[in-house]
Amino acid sequence: MAIKRRHKTSAEFSMASMTDMIFLLLIFFMITSTIVVPNAIKVLLPQSAQQTSAKPLIRVTIDKYINYYVGSGKNKDKQVPFEEITPFLQESYTYEPDLYVALYADETIPYAEVVKVLDIANQNNFKMILVTRPK
Repeated sequence: MAIKRRHKTSAEFSMASMTDMIFLLLIFFMITSTIVVPNAIKVLLPQSAQQTSAKPLIRVTIDKYINYYVGSGKNKDKQVPFEEITPFLQESYTYEPDLYVALYADETIPYAEVVKVLDIANQNNFKMILVTRPK
């Protein structure tokens, strides 16, 4: 009479490597989400084939209702009257003279509004970038 032996086949695996991966992904997404500066103001940007690689630290935004907003770095943009744009930019440049100003202008606004902001940059020798959306 033959003796039947049962072989135990177990489907055991260690969850330690899986939890390590989950924590690494969590840390990755937490770090990258703090880098992104969301633009909460809805602006329909004009299209352009070429995009610049410069990293502006100051933002001037003109929405479709011709409201002006300014912001810098990770700070939230705040609405200001047109007359306060120049003092804001001048104050920012006293701290960091090598930074760029990004102009976010809705494509539906009159071109004269964009020229007014570009004129401020020209008078004060600010480096300005007109932000567009890719095609």
